[in-house]
Amino acid sequence: MHQGSYELLFIRKQFNKGTFKKLFLPAIFALFVFPVYSQSQQEADSILTKKRTFNGEDIIRGERLFFGLAYPEPKAVNCAGCHNTRVLDTLNWNPDALEISRKFLNKSAKDLYAVVMNPTGVMMSKVHKGFQLSPEDVVLLKAYIDRFVDIGLSKRKPVITNLFLFIVTSILLLFSIVDLIITKKIRRQWINLLIIAVTGTFITYTLVVEAIALGRSKNYSPFQPIKFSHAVHAGQNQTDCLYCHSSAPYSKTAGIPPVNVCMNCHLLVRNGTRSGTTEIAKIIDAYENIYPIKWIRVHNLPDHVFFSHAQHVGAGKVDCRECHGKVEEMNVIRQVSDLSMGWCLDCHRSRNVDFTGNKFYADYKELAGKIREGIVDSVTVVMLGGEECMKCHY
Repeated sequence: MHQGSYELLFIRKQFNKGTFKKLFLPAIFALFVFPVYSQSQQEADSILTKKRTFNGEDIIRGERLFFGLAYPEPKAVNCAGCHNTRVLDTLNWNPDALEISRKFLNKSAKDLYAVVMNPTGVMMSKVHKGFQLSPEDVVLLKAYIDRFVDIGLSKRKPVITNLFLFIVTSILLLFSIVDLIITKKIRRQWINLLIIAVTGTFITYTLVVEAIALGRSKNYSPFQPIKFSHAVHAGQNQTDCLYCHSSAPYSKTAGIPPVNVCMNCHLLVRNGTRSGTTEIAKIIDAYENIYPIKWIRVHNLPDHVFFSHAQHVGAGKVDCRECHGKVEEMNVIRQVSDLSMGWCLDCHRSRNVDFTGNKFYADYKELAGKIREGIVDSVTVVMLGGEECMKCHY
């Protein structure tokens, strides 16, 4: 055999080795493994897309799956650990159970399965890694979250409320008065007198306090349509208050920023470090579909009260945090001050007016002259009519 034949034989051997690895092994996988995978995928799709009518037992099973009670560890998946089912006073960056139920209400279990088992986001991929839910499990989860649209987030109720105590003391007061005048079952009348004194004092105190607080909403913190954090924007990113509330120095109200203002940043910023894409996607959807975000106003005054941000921020140079608190530290915005008339008057009586370079006070030449001549060392808001009723109640 000549040299060319040896070379040809060597090439055939090498070709056979490479061909077996590159062609025959994938072919064997395609012939035996892929049909099994395809069949299991078809079975899963059949379960996920099959139309079913769920009964109460199915919903209960779905609820147990959602709360991680259906399987022992490590297979148990506690969805409620991230997606709260109760109203919270803190900011949960994950969408709550109600948000999820509304999002997937008109979608199939297959869509839910794709998100739960094969999430696209980085944060979700880490949390959902290792989930061992079957297609049947996801179908039951879908049954529960569809029902959750009607259930809604539950609120924590206090064990004893002021109303309950008020009713009990009112009954005791009525009983003591009737016994003291008519029935006279209690021989020692001083007991009835003591009950009347104590309950009467509590009822009077409650009526006075609640009447004074009527219309006030200190610590009010409503649930907003988008989980917007002032701690992130004003604190971490140091966004100036007037960038979003630009009308505060010259308008009656500070104004709620429109979607266009949000998109100045979020045209580029599409993924938050805490919220991922879920909350920012709501802003983008509102922008692209041209509808306003229905923010809920936190600070409200009665209709008979006149208040102008231009007067306080523009002319008075009052810093935002003096009335709104340390907003840059709040994830969930809340009303810090009670906004009562006494609170406003206390400020008017103690705050000095800055005349230096302030065009608003240019007409107060007499007072400005007294300051220059040293006749008075300061001018308070009260000296400018800050206690006059018609200034606020016109």
